[in-house]
Amino acid sequence: MNRKVIGIMASCALLGFGAAAQAQQSSMSFFVTSTGIGKGADLGGLEGADKFCQALATAVGAGGKTWRAYLSTQATGSVPAVNAKDRIGKGPWQNAKGVVVAKDVAELHGNNNLNKQTALTEKGEIANGRGDTPNQHDMLTGSQPDGTAFPPGDDKTCGNWTKSGDEGSAIVGHHDRTGTAPPPFDVSWNSSHPTKGCSNPALAAPGGAGKMYCFAAN
Repeated sequence: MNRKVIGIMASCALLGFGAAAQAQQSSMSFFVTSTGIGKGADLGGLEGADKFCQALATAVGAGGKTWRAYLSTQATGSVPAVNAKDRIGKGPWQNAKGVVVAKDVAELHGNNNLNKQTALTEKGEIANGRGDTPNQHDMLTGSQPDGTAFPPGDDKTCGNWTKSGDEGSAIVGHHDRTGTAPPPFDVSWNSSHPTKGCSNPALAAPGGAGKMYCFAAN
């Protein structure tokens, strides 16, 4: 077999692999953002967070779906609260490798399959967790364990995702299901502990980078 034939076969194999990877990502319906927006917990509100999810999904060929950030907001004045669990569709949701993390909303907030090995980024990569450098296992959610918003009062959402300074706080979950918070919060994927501020340094201190979960709502 001459070198030209071998080269053609290798090229075809690479093209086939690339097509398979692209097909997997196009069927993806859940991911952890590979990066934060860069402005601490100021995500531009729910709208800005959703646009970020959509942009990351589009960049890997999965932009044909409607993407939503798994975030809650607290009621303010006449504006009602928004529950994260009500924004993300009905499921099932699968990662970039085709592994199902939850078949529906009930399973997502119950006995789900979400952990460090399955909570992959939009690129299909494992996200840094506890024990990695840097640790970035904190995922912004602003949510209670059942996926609902916190009542008005103490800030749990960094001003409904508009703050990026030392004031305010946001509830985060651990995508790797491990941490130092008292049980069962240490293993909570969506409601582990509050941050001590909303800036990039404040989010980074306990192990975060302003990342979040994104779900396809359709």
